Amino acid sequence: MRRQLDIADIEARTKIRAKYLRALENEEWEALPGPTFVKTFLRTYAEVVGVDPHLLVEEYRTSHDTGEEIEANSSANRPAVSRRPPRPARAGPPGRGAVGVGLGVALVAFLILLGLFGGSDDEPASDRAATDSTRTATGPEARPKRKPRPRRPAPAPAPKGVTLRVAPSVPTYACLDTGEGTEVVFEGTIEGARTFKHAKRLRVNLGKRAVEMRLNGKPVRIPPSPEPVGFDLTPKGATEIPAGTRPCA
Repeated sequence: MRRQLDIADIEARTKIRAKYLRALENEEWEALPGPTFVKTFLRTYAEVVGVDPHLLVEEYRTSHDTGEEIEANSSANRPAVSRRPPRPARAGPPGRGAVGVGLGVALVAFLILLGLFGGSDDEPASDRAATDSTRTATGPEARPKRKPRPRRPAPAPAPKGVTLRVAPSVPTYACLDTGEGTEVVFEGTIEGARTFKHAKRLRVNLGKRAVEMRLNGKPVRIPPSPEPVGFDLTPKGATEIPAGTRPCA
Protein backbone atom coordinates (compact mmCIF):
# COMPACT_ATOMS: atom_id res chain seq x y z
CA MET A 1 0.00 0.00 0.00
CA ARG A 2 2.92 2.36 0.67
CA ARG A 3 4.22 2.39 -2.97
CA GLN A 4 7.73 1.53 -1.71
CA LEU A 5 7.65 4.48 0.71
CA ASP A 6 9.45 4.19 4.00
CA ILE A 7 7.46 4.81 7.20
CA ALA A 8 9.74 7.78 7.93
CA ASP A 9 8.91 9.33 4.55
CA ILE A 10 5.18 8.98 5.19
CA GLU A 11 5.60 10.46 8.67
CA ALA A 12 7.43 13.49 7.21
CA ARG A 13 4.75 14.05 4.54
CA THR A 14 1.66 13.51 6.67
CA LYS A 15 2.96 14.91 10.01
CA ILE A 16 1.45 11.79 11.64
CA ARG A 17 3.60 10.00 14.19
CA ALA A 18 5.12 6.70 13.14
CA LYS A 19 3.41 4.77 15.93
CA TYR A 20 0.00 5.93 14.66
CA LEU A 21 0.93 5.02 11.06
CA ARG A 22 1.89 1.50 12.13
CA ALA A 23 -1.36 1.22 14.08
CA LEU A 24 -3.29 2.23 10.93
CA GLU A 25 -1.51 -0.35 8.76
CA ASN A 26 -2.03 -3.10 11.38
CA GLU A 27 -5.66 -2.03 12.08
CA GLU A 28 -4.86 -1.60 15.78
CA TRP A 29 -7.67 0.91 16.31
CA GLU A 30 -7.49 0.80 20.10
CA ALA A 31 -3.99 2.35 19.93
CA LEU A 32 -5.36 5.44 18.14
CA PRO A 33 -6.85 8.52 19.90
CA GLY A 34 -10.46 8.18 18.70
CA PRO A 35 -12.78 7.74 15.69
CA THR A 36 -12.44 11.36 14.54
CA PHE A 37 -8.64 11.18 14.59
CA VAL A 38 -8.70 7.79 12.83
CA LYS A 39 -10.77 9.18 9.95
CA THR A 40 -8.43 12.17 9.59
CA PHE A 41 -5.35 9.93 9.68
CA LEU A 42 -6.88 7.58 7.06
CA ARG A 43 -7.63 10.42 4.62
CA THR A 44 -4.13 11.91 4.94
CA TYR A 45 -2.43 8.51 4.69
CA ALA A 46 -4.46 7.52 1.63
CA GLU A 47 -3.63 10.73 -0.25
CA VAL A 48 0.11 10.16 0.27
CA VAL A 49 0.19 6.49 -0.70
CA GLY A 50 -2.19 6.96 -3.65
CA VAL A 51 -5.32 5.19 -2.37
CA ASP A 52 -8.90 6.47 -2.59
CA PRO A 53 -9.48 8.17 0.82
CA HIS A 54 -13.24 7.74 0.57
CA LEU A 55 -13.02 3.96 0.29
CA LEU A 56 -10.71 3.67 3.34
CA VAL A 57 -12.87 5.89 5.51
CA GLU A 58 -16.11 4.14 4.48
CA GLU A 59 -14.58 0.70 5.16
CA TYR A 60 -13.47 1.83 8.63
CA ARG A 61 -16.83 3.48 9.35
CA THR A 62 -18.75 0.34 8.32
CA SER A 63 -16.56 -2.13 10.24
CA HIS A 64 -15.35 -0.30 13.34
CA ASP A 65 -16.93 3.11 13.93
CA THR A 66 -19.82 2.61 16.39
CA GLY A 67 -20.46 6.31 16.98
CA GLU A 68 -20.37 8.24 20.22
CA GLU A 69 -23.16 9.65 22.33
CA ILE A 70 -22.76 13.02 23.88
CA GLU A 71 -24.25 13.48 27.29
CA ALA A 72 -26.54 16.50 27.20
CA ASN A 73 -26.74 18.65 30.23
CA SER A 74 -30.38 18.39 31.17
CA SER A 75 -30.16 21.31 33.50
CA ALA A 76 -29.02 23.60 30.66
CA ASN A 77 -32.39 23.12 28.87
CA ARG A 78 -34.56 23.78 31.89
CA PRO A 79 -36.34 27.12 31.66
CA ALA A 80 -35.46 29.56 34.37
CA VAL A 81 -38.19 29.95 36.96
CA SER A 82 -38.97 33.59 37.55
CA ARG A 83 -39.88 34.54 41.06
CA ARG A 84 -41.95 37.64 41.59
CA PRO A 85 -41.13 39.68 44.67
CA PRO A 86 -43.87 39.62 47.33
CA ARG A 87 -46.26 42.49 47.15
CA PRO A 88 -45.99 44.97 50.00
CA ALA A 89 -48.82 44.80 52.52
CA ARG A 90 -51.38 47.54 52.10
CA ALA A 91 -51.53 50.00 54.90
CA GLY A 92 -54.93 49.85 56.60
CA PRO A 93 -56.59 52.38 58.87
CA PRO A 94 -54.98 52.71 62.33
CA GLY A 95 -56.57 50.70 65.13
CA ARG A 96 -58.25 52.12 68.19
CA GLY A 97 -55.21 51.38 70.34
CA ALA A 98 -52.95 53.41 68.05
CA VAL A 99 -55.38 56.35 68.12
CA GLY A 100 -55.48 56.27 71.91
CA VAL A 101 -51.67 56.22 72.20
CA GLY A 102 -51.38 59.13 69.78
CA LEU A 103 -53.85 61.22 71.76
CA GLY A 104 -51.99 60.46 75.00
CA VAL A 105 -48.67 61.56 73.53
CA ALA A 106 -50.20 64.76 72.19
CA LEU A 107 -51.70 65.56 75.63
CA VAL A 108 -48.37 65.04 77.42
CA ALA A 109 -46.58 67.26 74.91
CA PHE A 110 -49.21 69.96 75.35
CA LEU A 111 -48.81 69.92 79.15
CA ILE A 112 -45.02 70.17 78.87
CA LEU A 113 -45.26 73.17 76.55
CA LEU A 114 -47.83 74.77 78.82
CA GLY A 115 -45.48 74.39 81.79
CA LEU A 116 -42.52 75.83 79.90
CA PHE A 117 -44.18 78.79 78.22
CA GLY A 118 -47.40 79.32 80.17
CA GLY A 119 -45.95 81.16 83.24
CA SER A 120 -47.81 84.21 84.56
CA ASP A 121 -46.68 87.77 83.87
CA ASP A 122 -46.26 88.31 87.64
CA GLU A 123 -43.33 85.86 87.86
CA PRO A 124 -40.33 87.57 89.48
CA ALA A 125 -37.53 88.58 87.16
CA SER A 126 -35.04 86.53 89.19
CA ASP A 127 -37.05 83.35 88.67
CA ARG A 128 -37.31 84.05 84.94
CA ALA A 129 -33.56 84.57 84.69
CA ALA A 130 -32.92 81.33 86.56
CA THR A 131 -35.25 79.47 84.24
CA ASP A 132 -33.61 80.95 81.14
CA SER A 133 -30.12 80.06 82.41
CA THR A 134 -31.25 76.50 83.10
CA ARG A 135 -32.57 76.16 79.55
CA THR A 136 -29.32 77.50 78.14
CA ALA A 137 -27.19 75.20 80.27
CA THR A 138 -29.07 72.05 79.35
CA GLY A 139 -29.38 72.83 75.64
CA PRO A 140 -29.97 70.11 72.99
CA GLU A 141 -28.45 66.77 73.70
CA ALA A 142 -25.22 66.11 71.87
CA ARG A 143 -25.49 63.55 69.12
CA PRO A 144 -23.45 60.39 69.68
CA LYS A 145 -20.48 59.98 67.42
CA ARG A 146 -20.73 57.35 64.74
CA LYS A 147 -18.46 54.42 65.07
CA PRO A 148 -15.95 54.13 62.24
CA ARG A 149 -16.81 51.53 59.68
CA PRO A 150 -14.53 48.52 59.63
CA ARG A 151 -12.23 48.44 56.64
CA ARG A 152 -12.91 45.86 54.02
CA PRO A 153 -10.17 43.30 53.61
CA ALA A 154 -8.04 43.72 50.53
CA PRO A 155 -9.03 41.44 47.63
CA ALA A 156 -7.04 38.26 47.33
CA PRO A 157 -4.23 38.44 44.76
CA ALA A 158 -4.80 36.82 41.40
CA PRO A 159 -3.62 33.20 41.27
CA LYS A 160 -0.14 32.69 39.88
CA GLY A 161 0.49 30.00 37.32
CA VAL A 162 -1.94 27.51 35.79
CA THR A 163 -3.52 24.56 37.61
CA LEU A 164 -5.69 22.38 35.35
CA ARG A 165 -7.91 19.55 36.63
CA VAL A 166 -9.33 17.17 34.00
CA ALA A 167 -12.05 14.70 35.09
CA PRO A 168 -13.45 12.67 32.12
CA SER A 169 -16.77 10.82 32.25
CA VAL A 170 -15.34 8.13 29.96
CA PRO A 171 -11.71 7.28 29.04
CA THR A 172 -10.52 10.21 26.91
CA TYR A 173 -7.39 10.86 24.84
CA ALA A 174 -5.50 13.98 25.93
CA CYS A 175 -2.32 15.76 24.83
CA LEU A 176 -0.77 18.74 26.68
CA ASP A 177 2.11 21.11 26.02
CA THR A 178 3.17 24.52 27.35
CA GLY A 179 2.87 26.49 24.12
CA GLU A 180 2.93 26.15 20.36
CA GLY A 181 6.16 24.47 19.26
CA THR A 182 7.07 23.24 22.77
CA GLU A 183 7.59 19.65 23.86
CA VAL A 184 4.62 17.54 24.86
CA VAL A 185 4.31 17.22 28.66
CA PHE A 186 1.62 14.51 28.54
CA GLU A 187 0.01 12.31 25.90
CA GLY A 188 -2.24 9.34 26.54
CA THR A 189 -5.67 8.20 27.68
CA ILE A 190 -7.09 9.67 30.91
CA GLU A 191 -9.49 7.40 32.76
CA GLY A 192 -9.83 9.33 36.04
CA ALA A 193 -9.31 12.85 37.35
CA ARG A 194 -5.81 14.26 36.68
CA THR A 195 -4.21 17.57 37.66
CA PHE A 196 -1.55 19.40 35.63
CA LYS A 197 0.37 22.53 36.65
CA HIS A 198 2.63 25.05 34.94
CA ALA A 199 4.03 28.45 35.89
CA LYS A 200 2.64 30.34 32.89
CA ARG A 201 0.61 28.35 30.37
CA LEU A 202 -0.88 25.00 29.34
CA ARG A 203 -2.48 23.86 26.08
CA VAL A 204 -4.71 20.79 26.00
CA ASN A 205 -6.15 18.71 23.15
CA LEU A 206 -9.06 16.39 24.07
CA GLY A 207 -10.40 13.57 21.89
CA LYS A 208 -13.80 13.69 23.61
CA ARG A 209 -15.81 16.47 25.24
CA ALA A 210 -17.44 14.46 28.02
CA VAL A 211 -14.94 16.04 30.41
CA GLU A 212 -15.16 18.37 33.42
CA MET A 213 -12.30 20.90 33.41
CA ARG A 214 -11.36 23.40 36.11
CA LEU A 215 -8.79 26.18 35.64
CA ASN A 216 -7.43 27.42 38.98
CA GLY A 217 -10.56 26.07 40.66
CA LYS A 218 -13.02 27.68 38.22
CA PRO A 219 -15.04 25.53 35.76
CA VAL A 220 -14.28 25.78 32.03
CA ARG A 221 -17.34 25.57 29.77
CA ILE A 222 -16.98 22.98 26.98
CA PRO A 223 -19.61 23.37 24.21
CA PRO A 224 -21.23 20.01 23.28
CA SER A 225 -20.09 18.53 19.95
CA PRO A 226 -18.93 15.16 18.56
CA GLU A 227 -15.62 16.73 17.45
CA PRO A 228 -12.42 16.98 19.55
CA VAL A 229 -11.67 20.25 21.31
CA GLY A 230 -8.58 22.14 22.47
CA PHE A 231 -7.94 25.01 24.88
CA ASP A 232 -5.17 27.51 25.58
CA LEU A 233 -5.07 28.02 29.36
CA THR A 234 -3.46 30.99 31.15
CA PRO A 235 -4.07 32.65 34.55
CA LYS A 236 -6.43 35.04 32.74
CA GLY A 237 -8.74 32.28 31.44
CA ALA A 238 -9.31 29.61 28.78
CA THR A 239 -9.45 30.18 25.00
CA GLU A 240 -10.53 27.52 22.50
CA ILE A 241 -7.82 26.51 20.01
CA PRO A 242 -8.85 25.95 16.37
CA ALA A 243 -8.27 22.54 14.78
CA GLY A 244 -4.85 22.07 13.22
CA THR A 245 -2.94 24.08 15.85
CA ARG A 246 -3.69 21.95 18.91
CA PRO A 247 -1.04 19.85 20.70
CA CYS A 248 -0.22 16.52 18.96
CA ALA A 249 -2.38 17.57 15.98
